[in-house]
Amino acid sequence: MKARTRARSLALQVLYEVDLTGHPPGTAFRYRLEQEPLGNPRLEAFARAIIFGVLPLRPYLDKYIAQYAPEWPVEQIAPIDRNILRIALWEMAIADDTPTKVAINEAVELAKIYGSDSSPRFVNGVLGSLAQHQNEIRQALQAAANAIAAASPHADLSQP
Repeated sequence: MKARTRARSLALQVLYEVDLTGHPPGTAFRYRLEQEPLGNPRLEAFARAIIFGVLPLRPYLDKYIAQYAPEWPVEQIAPIDRNILRIALWEMAIADDTPTKVAINEAVELAKIYGSDSSPRFVNGVLGSLAQHQNEIRQALQAAANAIAAASPHADLSQP
């Protein structure tokens, strides 16, 4: 597994755990790092950015996922697929260093590893639809992220 894919995988595991159990994300992140060290501070920072970038935006990310996967209410999407979609959409809309094609390809790879047999196709289809509306989604999600940051000006959303 490539280095950044490993970081995404660790972030996915943390988001999945938080989604299902409500465990504190910082605790889950530290535990995962102990179990599967990434061995590079830049990779750890990347995984941290995904986790603490996605978490406060979940309702906004889910709104767009629901809009472009209308046959599947977000709460009925398999939790692993839901979190893969959240990560990819966050990377497409918020992260400046991930091209859209890479975000989609990485999401499909994670779906192959962690999802069901139908997950890769489902993830690819939803993200393909989201990519067609990327500019409007990016503007809305960046505005939401800015509003969240303004509401908590002293909070560092990248920290556990």
